[in-house]
Amino acid sequence: MKNFALIGAAGYVAPRHLKAIKDTGNRLVAAVDKSDSVGVLDGYFPEADFFTEFERFDRHIEKLRRMGSDRSVHYVCIASPNYLHDAHIRFALRVGADAICEKPLVLNPWNIDALKEIEKETGKKINSILQLRLHPTIQELKRRIDGEKPKRKHDLDLTYITSRGKWYGYSWKGDEGKSGGVATNIGVHFFDMLAWIFGAPLENIVHVKTQTGAAGFLDLEKARVRWYLSLDVTDMPEDVVRAGKRTYRCLMIDGEPIVFTEGFTDLHTRSYEEILAGQGFGIEENRLAIEIVYQIRRAELEYSRGERHPLTRENKS
Repeated sequence: MKNFALIGAAGYVAPRHLKAIKDTGNRLVAAVDKSDSVGVLDGYFPEADFFTEFERFDRHIEKLRRMGSDRSVHYVCIASPNYLHDAHIRFALRVGADAICEKPLVLNPWNIDALKEIEKETGKKINSILQLRLHPTIQELKRRIDGEKPKRKHDLDLTYITSRGKWYGYSWKGDEGKSGGVATNIGVHFFDMLAWIFGAPLENIVHVKTQTGAAGFLDLEKARVRWYLSLDVTDMPEDVVRAGKRTYRCLMIDGEPIVFTEGFTDLHTRSYEEILAGQGFGIEENRLAIEIVYQIRRAELEYSRGERHPLTRENKS
């Protein structure tokens, strides 16, 4: 049984990590969040120590480290705001634990290089949650594309709408400097999935950018992708709204729908199983997606000044 600590216990995604820790037969020994609305812990690990100040959490984890391997923390799970991920990953490695980090691993490509150095120095592993790679439908699609002979270029349409209330704009998620913006915060998993299956980006253009949505064109090695991401419930198809759902995912490949709306419930547990088996997704596997959303963020700024500015991997700075 391994000991886990959780940073960001009051966050939206924290229950998935708590469930994954419990489902894999491990235990949470400590958690931290500046918000004390963490009653969710009672359903999983009521005996876990909880802190609202990171400095006290840090001191506690260090105390456990000095008490020997049975008490020390083996994994630190990071579900904090996006802009804090790299700092919290560095904390995990420095206290002798492996890190398990939510998306996006970092906000900027150069942050990946810095983390690789720290990983090398400490001998600890940075694992990332790229759960779409574990979705059965997505895995089948990758096998299909990999097996094509001859290889060909596909036309894709990706739509992801996940409605959010007014609170979103007032939270850190509505601050592009902290979240990376809509394309990063809700889109990075999809861009990772697309690059994993269809190859590296050749061109990346943003057509629309608002506070609640973004759209553009992404040319990959094996696909031309038109994408649209939105937080606005009015963008939701009427039949989805009538069904009482608040999330809509649609991926069309050459006019054929790829249905993967269901099957997300246990993907964090699957991710933890892979990590505990030593087969988690590492730092470098995040690079293409981080480059794509970074380029989108730059392109959004260029486009807001009336410019149509395609970005490629070769001309990034």
